[in-house]
Amino acid sequence: MPRIFHENSSVWSWLVLLLAVACANGGTPSSEPSRSPPSAAPLGSTRAPARASPSALPVAAPVAPREPTKVELHETAMGTSVTFVAYTNEHNDEAATRAALAGALAEIGRLEALMSEWRTESEIGQLNAHAGDWVKVSPETLDVIQKGLWAGKLSGGVFDITFQAMSGLWRFGDAGDAEPKLPSRTAVLAAKKLIDYRKVEVSAAERAVRIGQQQQLGLGGIAKGYIVDGAVRVLRAAGLTSFLVQAGGDLYGAGKKPDGSRWVSGIQDPRGHKGQYFATIELEDHAFSTAGDYARSYVIDGKRYHHIIDPRTGYPATACRSVTVWAPDAFVADAVDDIVFILGPERGMPLVESLDGVNVVVVDRKNRVLVSPRLTGKVHVLGEPTDGL
Repeated sequence: MPRIFHENSSVWSWLVLLLAVACANGGTPSSEPSRSPPSAAPLGSTRAPARASPSALPVAAPVAPREPTKVELHETAMGTSVTFVAYTNEHNDEAATRAALAGALAEIGRLEALMSEWRTESEIGQLNAHAGDWVKVSPETLDVIQKGLWAGKLSGGVFDITFQAMSGLWRFGDAGDAEPKLPSRTAVLAAKKLIDYRKVEVSAAERAVRIGQQQQLGLGGIAKGYIVDGAVRVLRAAGLTSFLVQAGGDLYGAGKKPDGSRWVSGIQDPRGHKGQYFATIELEDHAFSTAGDYARSYVIDGKRYHHIIDPRTGYPATACRSVTVWAPDAFVADAVDDIVFILGPERGMPLVESLDGVNVVVVDRKNRVLVSPRLTGKVHVLGEPTDGL
């Protein structure tokens, strides 16, 4: 406790001593007492010089905020190109941002290993290898399967996660033949009988799934969007606020760029060269996904065949050339673009309007462009898509 002086002589002596110390250090006496008493010097030692007052201490110059740095990562996963673009912020410098992108890429690899129908050791591979039996799965695989069943109900069965029964008949992309041939109608009709999402059973309590005997499950129509959402969660958890994640035709844009503008991506011209866009779309905390008849396809006898199969017929859908869905998350965008592609704009666009935050850009079979009214100001049509087969 500070000592209290009761005699006038003591008070004057104290004041004189205080003024002398202040003048010796070029300062003025403080109007407030110190919050902690000075420590006494050891006996027999020389007392250290008095400290300078706070007003005499040098003041550090304010540090200018760091300008955001753009960081990119380009890799291959899920059978397609994967691109990350992110900006540093006050919590994440360039090294931390790169580490976050690496973590998001690792999450993509982890989820792909669980859900790829092309890997016999994956959980989907095991489900297909043990059709008719209950198979334990991870929470993530269970979640995607349940979401796939939701999409089946939403679409009246035109989106069906048991479409994999057709995979051996229709071969496109890397699995395609150098000289493709159409499957026989008999084989198509036989495989079509196995497609029925309603035969998939799920036990949430046991975290197990069972598909019908001879059925095959494939999550290619939705897993990519779900996995993009997984990467987004990793980047948000790392503290990133301005970034873009793209896997093939599935894309999510978070926040705005440092200059205040939204992320902008092009919508591929279905009959144009790769990278030729007929429209652009703005994204801010939204996803979009494009389903098109051009990415994995071939033409035989003047007719285009592609990888989006209509389970009602067993043949490629014909109502659209491309469908781009703008949605709050990549999973919904990925599922709904296939649904609208198969249903066509007449039935598909009203369905889209019934979903909160979901909108669509369609190029139909006649090359007409149709845009959801709610996308006004977010989609900019640059010109008519190229016509052709």
